[in-house]
Amino acid sequence: MKEKESINVLDELNKGACMGIDAINFLFDKIESKDLKVILNKQCEEYQNILNRIAEIYPDYSKKEPHETNAINKAMTFWGIEMKTITDKSDSKVVELLLQGTNMGIIEGRKLLNHKCTDQEVEILIEKYITMQEDYYDILKEYL
Repeated sequence: MKEKESINVLDELNKGACMGIDAINFLFDKIESKDLKVILNKQCEEYQNILNRIAEIYPDYSKKEPHETNAINKAMTFWGIEMKTITDKSDSKVVELLLQGTNMGIIEGRKLLNHKCTDQEVEILIEKYITMQEDYYDILKEYL
């Protein structure tokens, strides 16, 4: 049971980190602030660190590859961002969108932590994922 739950959690974390990187990449060219770009580059690195850790431990649970966001979800994210920034491309608007996505990641991470029975190394990774997003939420809201 724990093994199956751990695989599911790792898949969800992998998808969440991929979505975070995708959203930042989709919005990056719209940002004017050099400081904000530095912050978002660091956030992408943090997401990549989580992806790397998932890749390290995933083989302990499954012979398959971790699930990623599919092309349809990526396209929907891209077009959603495009529509929401069509009339307002300000850094404040971009940060608002990033905060919404980050908040969704925090909520999903908390649900995974609170309602899944996983191995300790997976729980530690969930906590790292949540903490990272909470930290960036606090940083990003200063740019509203």
